Amino acid sequence: MFYAASLFYNISQMELDRFENLVVAAVASLPQEFQELLENVDVVVQDTLSPVQARRAARYGTVLGLYEGVPRTVRGGGYNLVAPDKITIFKEPLEAIFTSELELEAKIREVVLHEIAHHFGLGDERLSEIEAEKRLKHGRQ
Repeated sequence: MFYAASLFYNISQMELDRFENLVVAAVASLPQEFQELLENVDVVVQDTLSPVQARRAARYGTVLGLYEGVPRTVRGGGYNLVAPDKITIFKEPLEAIFTSELELEAKIREVVLHEIAHHFGLGDERLSEIEAEKRLKHGRQ
């Protein structure tokens, strides 16, 4: 059991490479058909929100991830030659909330998938409904 104990240490600051690898693993966990639809999306890790991001996201409270772009569902025929959409995962807020690597890894995956869902046109309200349905199905409130 000693080998598993290292997975529950209190994270003060995970190495950036390890954190980025968890983000990459979350994207890689998507089915191939969804990965292929992420062709013009950059997924990046940032310590905290930039001042511009903080102003845009001020109404949301603690922000763990942010999708910046045009959702696939609202793109028209003239949507081309544009900068990539950007999904940013914020390292410091995640580390401040989750105290074990296992919890952090699970939450990183959840946040990455949440932001990718925005890319596919799902809003926060619909994502909340889906999460509530999932909790009911699994007997959690």
